[in-house]
Amino acid sequence: MDPTWTTTVLLVPCVVVLTAGFFYLYGWIVGLLTKTSVRNKVVVLSDALSGLGKECTGVFHKGGARLILCGKNWEKLEELADDLANASDPTVTFPPKLVLLDFGDMESMPDAIEEILDCYGCLDVLMLNNSMKVKAPAHSVSLEMDKLLMDNNYFGPVTLAKGVLPSMISRRTGHLLLINSIQGKLAVPFRSTYAASKHAVQAFFDCLRAEVEEYGISVSTINHTFISSTAAVNTEAASSKSFWSLLYTKKPLGVSPDEAAAEIVKTLNNKKKEVVIAPSLPKVAVYARSFFPNVFFAVMAAGVKNTAAFEKM
Repeated sequence: MDPTWTTTVLLVPCVVVLTAGFFYLYGWIVGLLTKTSVRNKVVVLSDALSGLGKECTGVFHKGGARLILCGKNWEKLEELADDLANASDPTVTFPPKLVLLDFGDMESMPDAIEEILDCYGCLDVLMLNNSMKVKAPAHSVSLEMDKLLMDNNYFGPVTLAKGVLPSMISRRTGHLLLINSIQGKLAVPFRSTYAASKHAVQAFFDCLRAEVEEYGISVSTINHTFISSTAAVNTEAASSKSFWSLLYTKKPLGVSPDEAAAEIVKTLNNKKKEVVIAPSLPKVAVYARSFFPNVFFAVMAAGVKNTAAFEKM
């Protein structure tokens, strides 16, 4: 028998076993981090009904967290709580508390904050993951829509954080986790108000981090690209697209909810101040915006022209 063929036959099973072992070890480590980072802790999710919110809810629930799940729809919150109860061991998990929360209705915020604090009398982790998106030319977006975006993406998270901070300061512990878009770092055409709201909330929590450090409170921001369950894209299909498509198409630059949830778990454990979840191209764009702004602006403008020309074809 050919020695090369024999070597190949022997190596393939070894590679398969090693790969399977790697993924098993990775899953075990993530599970261990989850248990150590949230077990018995009071964790609030500001939007438990989003794709990422549901993913994190499942991970935190299995990790033994005392969850307070917030959302706009009471029926869907109850369905989520039932799903968690049916999929878990009640002897090692806690039934979640449910709170109606709508950042689009700022007048209801004081009551919602009071209800959140009344659930357990305190909280350890506040995960702010609400987001509202609009894609349109700046001149076509109404002032009412601008205000609604700012309420959902800036004033809502800021108001909730301010509402729970006195409790965290009095206990001298806590972790504020802002799940923000990468557009809190750079602005992309046709998302003017969305990018403005994300820049604003990023700046607020960057300032807040320094202000509350002396009280033992951690502030982390996670900037991600588009989150989608179909984020995994075939490499060949992605490579066949133009440069502009890679910049403006969501899917090739997206991350899946489970990938984002794994990064959130690690951030809760290591208390890293800032995390960017993105492929190489968006990260390069962030650095280009800082160090080569004129080049970045030229690329963005060329991309708009290229998109307009493509739409006319």
